[in-house]
Amino acid sequence: MALTPQDVARIAQLARLELSAPEAATVLEQLNGFFRIVEQMRAVDTAGVEPLYTPLAALRPVSLRLRDDLVTEPDDRSANQRNAPAVQDGLFLVPKVIE
Repeated sequence: MALTPQDVARIAQLARLELSAPEAATVLEQLNGFFRIVEQMRAVDTAGVEPLYTPLAALRPVSLRLRDDLVTEPDDRSANQRNAPAVQDGLFLVPKVIE
């Protein structure tokens, strides 16, 4: 998928960017280079390849360092809501902003 100069102009307009002609040409080249890399990656057959959660797993076994899911802080809801302008039943009350 190759982009055209019109595509770059449309993207720049949507992103609210003002690009000069040389800048637009550079961006066009960079974006098309990116899409070439994506097409090369799509061409690789990955059937049967297990996904890696880290690239290091391809080199050596990596153990996950996960901590136990334990409560470590007390429930201080009332202390946290002490400076709120309005609270009801433990919930912050906010003004209606959508009509």
